[in-house]
Amino acid sequence: MTPSRAPVGGHSRRTFLTLVGAGVVGSAALAGCRTGGSGSDAPSSSAGVASDDVLPAYLPLDYVEPDFPSVNGSTAGFATIPSELVQAYETPPGSGSTFTAMTPLWGAIPPTVGNQYYDAVNAAIGSTIEFQISDGNTYGDKLAAVLASADDVPDWVCIPTWNIPPRFDQAVESLFEDLTPFLAGDAVRSYPHLANIPTDVWRFCVFDGKLKALPFPGEIITDAIFYRDDVFEEEGITELPTTAEELLELCAELTNGRRWAANDLWNAATLIHGVVPKWRIEDDGTLTHRIETEEYRAALEWNARLFAQGSVHPDAVADNSGDAKARFESGQVLISSDGVGGWHEALARQLGSNPTYSQRPFPPFAADGGTPVLWKGNPANILSFIKATDDKDKVAEMLAVADFLAAPFGTTEYALINYGVEGVHYETDDQGLPVPTELAATELQPTYVFLADPPVVNAKVQYPGFVEAFCTWMADAAQYVQDPAFFGMQITEPNRFGSLNQPIEDLEKDISRGRRSIDDLDAAIETWRSSGGEELRQFYQDVLDAQ
Repeated sequence: MTPSRAPVGGHSRRTFLTLVGAGVVGSAALAGCRTGGSGSDAPSSSAGVASDDVLPAYLPLDYVEPDFPSVNGSTAGFATIPSELVQAYETPPGSGSTFTAMTPLWGAIPPTVGNQYYDAVNAAIGSTIEFQISDGNTYGDKLAAVLASADDVPDWVCIPTWNIPPRFDQAVESLFEDLTPFLAGDAVRSYPHLANIPTDVWRFCVFDGKLKALPFPGEIITDAIFYRDDVFEEEGITELPTTAEELLELCAELTNGRRWAANDLWNAATLIHGVVPKWRIEDDGTLTHRIETEEYRAALEWNARLFAQGSVHPDAVADNSGDAKARFESGQVLISSDGVGGWHEALARQLGSNPTYSQRPFPPFAADGGTPVLWKGNPANILSFIKATDDKDKVAEMLAVADFLAAPFGTTEYALINYGVEGVHYETDDQGLPVPTELAATELQPTYVFLADPPVVNAKVQYPGFVEAFCTWMADAAQYVQDPAFFGMQITEPNRFGSLNQPIEDLEKDISRGRRSIDDLDAAIETWRSSGGEELRQFYQDVLDAQ
């Protein structure tokens, strides 16, 4: 299949603004959806570095040029909207087959019969996908039951990585199709939209040396430290912190009896101190856990000082994290850690009633004022798998459908998948911005995106200045990104380690709030080691030594 680049007649700038702004579905809807997963009782045979010969070639494809191109893997941005959409497919790619698909949903499950959204998409792809949609909060339990019997497995199964069930390394080998012959290397040229997905994303789709899954791509930088730049400007604060000490001083300055500087900044402390996500590989090949590093200890000591100087809101001191966003957006606190997706979500909540509302992430800085270290987030945390079959034509048809679903921003296919049918699922207002119809709330929920999705872009033009601010910040931050240990490896930990870190997490809160001392950390680490930490270290050491 070779996509065309012919613009679609009748799609004006006004129409495309509608598609961009509708915001009915998309990756932002997934924030905060994760629930705990479980693991197997032995080192997973799926662990291993993905060799280049099983990874698809990366062939970037832009139907429309971004105003803010990706830099070192940062998210590309579109602050200006193309005047016309491009139709990537002249004819539907499917061959008229019907496929079953199991996907999660964190929201009201839409009707799957008589649904104009599904009817329109299925007509466009030329195949019918019959969805089996399950509550995302209990999806892991449903997956475990379905995967226990090959007869119950649908043709297409979405599996979030946090829902990977026990002994999945065995299930993935026996239940799901090896996509390596179809997609590895130049074979992916038959599916140019899948070839448009960066190599790092595909690494997370490799199990036991085989390409077994299709990805839902995400951001490489997932977290930031936000501040209320609108309030800073009002109060004449122009110097932003460049060290951990300067951030403490700023927090002391901002706390005045009517408001507090911050929510709990533990995540911020780990960011500025460059604390590794889990393990650090030493020069001699041994492993050091994050809690054993000096960076971790320094971050914990710093957070305790923040609490001790009275800069943390009392509700955050009481560990009420559920209202952290509300405290920040109301101005009760002016600094808060959050995922990058929380930025535009706050703008959506606040700009209607407070048009001058603004927040920004601090430019990256290291605790000592040196070069920052940011650890790359997993660029794919949701995967989809095709059930193993002897019918290779069926697999090829499903991959052709996946290629349609992965059509990038700027295409009619992307607009249909993400926003539905114009005049049915959305209308436009006087400014050309979208107003979802009542039917959209009933019919249109994220489903197809869980089977395959294009690289994430930022095109939230409904928030003035946001795309530029987001993309320039991330492009700058991307220069400091490093791969963490075991990056791109699918490793399932044994179940018995599931609660190992809970006492450490409790201690983090106690030390931060002054209920315990930093001197208690050493004993807690020894307890962690004897309670399973050393065994877990050996588990990962075995994985590392097997490379």
